[in-house]
Amino acid sequence: MGLFKHANITFEAKNSDTIIGQDAYFQGTLTAKGSLRIDGRIDGSIVDAKLVTVGKTGKIKGDVSCDICTLSGEVKGNVSALDHIEVLAGSKIDGDMRAPRIIIEEGAMFNGNCSMTDAKQPKAENSQKVNK
Repeated sequence: MGLFKHANITFEAKNSDTIIGQDAYFQGTLTAKGSLRIDGRIDGSIVDAKLVTVGKTGKIKGDVSCDICTLSGEVKGNVSALDHIEVLAGSKIDGDMRAPRIIIEEGAMFNGNCSMTDAKQPKAENSQKVNK
């Protein structure tokens, strides 16, 4: 019964990290309240995460909504972040990105539209500036 009796593996309830391993597949909407690392495949949306990291082997087919997003793998969908998006060399993004700060390294492939908005301004103020 002591499966982890001699292993050096610890799990803490206060730690809100979620990992989708390289051989894992998830389908549907994934709500992660903490940080999320994807090394496997997700067919669906990711919402409410603080930090989303897509590893080199990670593939997402769906939209991503989070505070901070770091991409090294593939995303086919829109990415929206409250703080910033970082697209690293070797990654492939096919969709729109929206964040106050967007960093795209040389060697990354990005096909879509980019929108950089000030996250601190209410949306009503942004629409008033457009209408003037």
